[in-house]
Amino acid sequence: MKKDYYEILGVPKIATLQEIKKAYRSLALSHHPDRVAEDKKKEAEEKFKEISEAYGVLSDSQKRQMYDQYGHSGIDQRYTAEDIFKGADFSNFEDLGLGDILSRVFGESSFDFFGGSSGGRSQRSRGRDIKYEVDISLEEAYHGAKHKIQVPRHDECEHCKGSGAKPGSSLKTCSTCRGQGQVIMSSGFFRMAQTCSACGGQGKIITEHCPKCQGRGVIRVNRNIDVTIPAGVDSDSRLRVKSEGEYGPGGRGDLYIYINVKPHQVFHREGNHLQMELPVSFVKAALGAEISVPTIEGSVMMKIPAGTQSGKMFRLKEKGMPDLHGGKR
Repeated sequence: MKKDYYEILGVPKIATLQEIKKAYRSLALSHHPDRVAEDKKKEAEEKFKEISEAYGVLSDSQKRQMYDQYGHSGIDQRYTAEDIFKGADFSNFEDLGLGDILSRVFGESSFDFFGGSSGGRSQRSRGRDIKYEVDISLEEAYHGAKHKIQVPRHDECEHCKGSGAKPGSSLKTCSTCRGQGQVIMSSGFFRMAQTCSACGGQGKIITEHCPKCQGRGVIRVNRNIDVTIPAGVDSDSRLRVKSEGEYGPGGRGDLYIYINVKPHQVFHREGNHLQMELPVSFVKAALGAEISVPTIEGSVMMKIPAGTQSGKMFRLKEKGMPDLHGGKR
């Protein structure tokens, strides 16, 4: 009897998507087949398969609703293993190398996790988008910056041009779907057409796999990309780098860079405003004085009037953050 998906991931039934993703990442790291001893690899692969299936269902709102209502029978009757992963978002886990592992654990001819070809004929599907986080300082957010990042992704196999087949080899018609790319599944009164798992919907079967990519049509690489970060960005700002995502026969996906501005030891940011606490002696506050105030661009002089109370806020015009869209500071 199958275990409950929520129990597998160790999350409650009211868990948010972010909580589900966090739980999956933690478990995927703990049971990563490539991070255990050889004698424990088989056990790790089985556990990895179990938690990945649970994540595939619970990370997709439609499948999760079906599971909550009908349990495992609702999923098993309506979805193949391939279908379970179609709506799952694995784009936050590129650093774990999931594509290669999932294909190995579930059978590489069954799935296409990253947009590559799994059969003889290429689907014209676009590659997946990639999400990548970049930490920057407040000074970099103020002035703008250039960062060189290394993004793990899948590129088209140059040896087989993405076909997955050994150059010069022939393809044969899939006997499971008889070249149609789909099979008809019956469940009670319902008949549903589903992608053929034997050929990945291609209608053709590779007779000899490409020796370089082992028939996947893609290879895993680390891509060095120069990124220009504009002045004014804040945490959760998102930058799009077109066509630098995963490879797909229909074109590359995009790379989305999420900015995280690290806390500053002096300034606290509120929107485009910068706030700070400046200690002033009792004498200067009582009698008034001209004091030096630090800003991102350097210190400026400011007059404080006599009788200034503790906690009084002063404003230095246009000394805050630049507007990301070109407005005033």
